Amino acid sequence: MAATAVLFLPCLLATAPAAAAGAAEEKPGEPSPPALMSTVGGDRLGLPGTQIQPRAGAGVPELPASLTSRSWIVADAETGDVLAAKNAHWPLAPASTLKMLFADTLLPKFDPETVHRVTREELLEVGPGSSLVGVKEGLTYTVRDLWLGVFLRSGNDAVHVLAEMNGGKEETVREMNEHARELGALDTHVVSPDGYDAEGQVSSAYDLTLIARSGMQKPDFRAYAATVRATFPGDVEKGEDGERKRGTFEIQNTNRLLTGDVGLEPYEGIAGVKNGYTSQAGSTFTGVAQRGDRVLLVTAMHPEGNGVRVYQETAALLDWGFEAADDVVPVGQLVPPEGVRDGSGKNTDGRPAGQREDTAAAPSGHTAAGAHGPSGGADTALLVGAAALLALGAGAYGVHRRWPLPSLSGSPGAGRGRRAPAALGSPENPGTLERLLGSAAATKFVVVLRRTGASAEAPPAAAADGGGPGRGGPAADGKAPAAPGAPDGPATP
Repeated sequence: MAATAVLFLPCLLATAPAAAAGAAEEKPGEPSPPALMSTVGGDRLGLPGTQIQPRAGAGVPELPASLTSRSWIVADAETGDVLAAKNAHWPLAPASTLKMLFADTLLPKFDPETVHRVTREELLEVGPGSSLVGVKEGLTYTVRDLWLGVFLRSGNDAVHVLAEMNGGKEETVREMNEHARELGALDTHVVSPDGYDAEGQVSSAYDLTLIARSGMQKPDFRAYAATVRATFPGDVEKGEDGERKRGTFEIQNTNRLLTGDVGLEPYEGIAGVKNGYTSQAGSTFTGVAQRGDRVLLVTAMHPEGNGVRVYQETAALLDWGFEAADDVVPVGQLVPPEGVRDGSGKNTDGRPAGQREDTAAAPSGHTAAGAHGPSGGADTALLVGAAALLALGAGAYGVHRRWPLPSLSGSPGAGRGRRAPAALGSPENPGTLERLLGSAAATKFVVVLRRTGASAEAPPAAAADGGGPGRGGPAADGKAPAAPGAPDGPATP
């Protein structure tokens, strides 16, 4: 394969369209992508630089001029078409976006109602400066609590407890690497399951997009990724009545396209997925959003600066993708995982993409039944399944969600704005679930969903990104969300 790539590289370079005007390329003195990269998904995805192919006679909008990410990709989550990309297969440090692979690998293995008492040994490998949700040794947590800590606060403490429950760090890393190969994510090499900086730990924009696509086909993954805030178990304290009681505190998602931030509105139609920051990786982010009937996945890696830059660039790429999708020829494909019967990129084998036969049974209360639409693919923003929503218990766990259902009429032209996504079953968003289920039971299903307490109110600004200072990004102390506008840069542990 390498010899063939070398032989045809000059021809490919000669025929590949030039990068769009204004799209930032590598600057002198900055790291450069490999001259030859993986061609999984198509030969053009193995080429350095921006890859885009306008349809004949189409007026394709220019890519955002402000892009600084070293690597990015815009893909259709349903068809797998890669609409445009830059250095898609460049292996780079993934930071906490690697937690998507951790979750996609381990979520099917544990009943969310399982109660676990945390030991000191389970927290020993949490790296200095890691982002934390506030897990304490000697206290008990449900598996659901731990997953909320992973998804919302990027809690490395929750990751390591789950990894130990899975047989330990080494076993978990082995399974994650195996699952990456099953998904076709061959640029990915896992060393630490939490994304903490480690020598040789890499992934790529292409791989992270594959991983997100697989995860978002699972109802529980979708529900966790779309959760804005939730209550989390705290310490046991003596109350005024002298009785010792378990306290709680609120945690909020660090995905700022989901929650918003100073100078950044929540992205309309956003449904997750995961952000990350380390001193080596800088910022990374994979997001999924829907507009109308189209669902897009965007991954951006290593933009200049910190703060909200990665979110701004992701939002700009999403806007471009929604506008340009019908006017470009795909430059590649998101490959289907092993075991998928057809080669279209859609999951058609009756299981979420990438889920192995031996783990196909969903955890208690989490089921994919009825969650997949007629396409059998990744209608990620629409397919927040009933079982997952009910299992996460908005009433019992104080969960508040920004439902990833964009308004289908009267939405702001740019796709962002203060107006929240239309409520499920409202006149602006009628029949989404009815169309997917196609039965009289759909009406009852919608009523049940409404009773779970779904809210279309915009949540407060996000806390700082999870990941930890120095290595894991700004630390979260697990007691309260950081103040709005808190910097993403390193903080004192």
